[in-house]
Amino acid sequence: MTRRLRIGIDTGGTFTDVVALDEDTGELFTTKTPSTPADPAEGFADAARKVLGLAGAEVSAVAEAAHGTTVATNRLLEDRLGDLGFITTEGFEFLLEIARQSVPDGYGNSYFWVKPPRIVPVHRVRTVGGRLDHTGAELRPFDEDAAVAAARWFREQGIAAIGVCFLHSYANPAHELRMREVLAREHPDAAVSLSCEVLREYREYERSVTTLVDAAVKPAMSGYLARLSGLLPAPLRVMKSNGGVLSAEEVVHQPISTVLSGPAAGALGAAYVAAPAYPSVVTLDGGGTSTDVAVVLDGEPTLTTEGAVGRHPVKIPMIDIVTVGAGGGSVAWISPEGTLKVGPRSAGADPGPLCYGRGGTEPTVTDAHAALGRIPPHLLGGEIPLDVAAARAGLEALGAKLGLSGGRAAAGILEIAAWNQANAIRQITVRRGLDVRDFPLVAFGGSGPLLSCRLLDVLGLPAAVIPADPGSLSAFGLLTVDVRNDYVRTRVARDGELDPAVLAADYAELEGRAADALEREGFPAGRRRFARSADLRYHGQAFEVRVAAPDGPVDDAFRAEVVRRFHDAHEALYGYCHRGDTARHPVEWVNLRVTGIGPITRPRLRGLPPGDGNPERARTGVRDVRFDDWTPTPVYARDRLAPGDVLRGPAVVEEFGSTLPLHPGFRARVDPHGNIVITKGEQAA
Repeated sequence: MTRRLRIGIDTGGTFTDVVALDEDTGELFTTKTPSTPADPAEGFADAARKVLGLAGAEVSAVAEAAHGTTVATNRLLEDRLGDLGFITTEGFEFLLEIARQSVPDGYGNSYFWVKPPRIVPVHRVRTVGGRLDHTGAELRPFDEDAAVAAARWFREQGIAAIGVCFLHSYANPAHELRMREVLAREHPDAAVSLSCEVLREYREYERSVTTLVDAAVKPAMSGYLARLSGLLPAPLRVMKSNGGVLSAEEVVHQPISTVLSGPAAGALGAAYVAAPAYPSVVTLDGGGTSTDVAVVLDGEPTLTTEGAVGRHPVKIPMIDIVTVGAGGGSVAWISPEGTLKVGPRSAGADPGPLCYGRGGTEPTVTDAHAALGRIPPHLLGGEIPLDVAAARAGLEALGAKLGLSGGRAAAGILEIAAWNQANAIRQITVRRGLDVRDFPLVAFGGSGPLLSCRLLDVLGLPAAVIPADPGSLSAFGLLTVDVRNDYVRTRVARDGELDPAVLAADYAELEGRAADALEREGFPAGRRRFARSADLRYHGQAFEVRVAAPDGPVDDAFRAEVVRRFHDAHEALYGYCHRGDTARHPVEWVNLRVTGIGPITRPRLRGLPPGDGNPERARTGVRDVRFDDWTPTPVYARDRLAPGDVLRGPAVVEEFGSTLPLHPGFRARVDPHGNIVITKGEQAA
């Protein structure tokens, strides 16, 4: 049988997940392999070979591949930035040193907080004369001699990754483009990022850091994607932080866009599978290293431009994701004060938890689950046997230091991990003005479903949805993602003073750039969509609110509608607005945005035939599991459950990539699409 496959491969810290979709029959093939942190390309190749074997296909059957990668993310989190150079406007060489006056966790922390090292130390900063004003008009010409001297200095120092950010280049990129010409001539081996191409909006500190992050990850991403492109004969698209994909050939020019590549795919996959029943949800992607949470409103994950990766602000459009170090590999440790802590340090894939038997020396969340019987004594259907005795011995030793038994220590580890996840969910909801109790939870990833019952208790969530094949949902999400590119232009002006003709010209320019990019991606004019938005604020405010802008002509009616939406959004976020008092509180436009979208064909969510109502067909045995106490607990095979089946805790549901411990007092029902819906007690599921 000749197949035509689309595959999605998501590389995580512990496992690499892969899904293959037969475009003719709609069949899905899912599996996972251990990640290879030393060389992620090896894990990518292993995953591709494994899923092709499941599908009984040759590599030539792959028509298209999509990839979620952590290469850029990990370099930033681990501060592996290498030698990085910065070129900026003369007189602004201390821009990075000054940074912002804000102190993490509020000003009460200012006595203890130490400013972290700059992304580029001041001795690797060079300045070039020339000056533009905020409108883009040239006040002083570009200093070619100083530019040549800067380029030659970086070449002599062996610094081959350089970010360029000149004052007000968002309004006029001419000086930055001249600087690139000089660098290409004097230092041709350098990887160069220009702020006018990475982030064309004002606020020079965030624009500079975002540009430097792009330059820092560009060499590694270029080499990595070049290797991947040689592994498969099909076009390769890479997941971006904004919820879209882009061809590998284009992504190498904007690697900053991949900093939340993997977590973004998971949020989109969760939104897609939950949409028929729950258009607005909280998503929880539990992996081996961390847990990522996001909010989906009316089928779309929320976006932000105020994100950060590690200590670096990254001001690009990205899915609003909060990450906490509470994955399966998160290490349990005792603080100097004698209290039990969990994470953020992780045992990762190598050496992994104690129960992996690969040299791990500290107990982890996975060890706690194994010791309490909540996961089977093997992973991936038996491919990875677990040494439960080693896990219990490690927990006994940890518990002895705390005056606890090993079982109590394990239960404490899971309770702390659950509260860490709950706090991340509160941060993404309550701190955004949302009532967490309004949102069902979609829990996925290898470790995502493990604490879902406890999270329903802690947060008062109405339900938890465990999708089919939850361990591979991020890889599945890669197959549901459109091509997307974002473009922004700063245009600071009060609403009454903004000429609609200027507004129309700006949006037309942005849509033209988006159309050019979609054409390069192979989308003809009839298959392109454009989504407009704008950032507005009241005059005197320091931060903006982003609102969607309507289609159609950009005229006075367009402008009035955007302003109306801004008032509504401001009131929803902050509890007040100045809708009737714009004379004293005029509205100010700040940034104009356009997203170019190339729609792809998504997999169809297929309904499953109902079962006979008796889930006992799926029972595989009984195992002692500790919830509050040790209890003989029935174990069920997920693939034998059918729509309409109802389970009551205590129970354990096992499948290839994940496990669901159903606590006493909870109820689980299989819905028509094969999702397991968990509710507390006898609530309607």
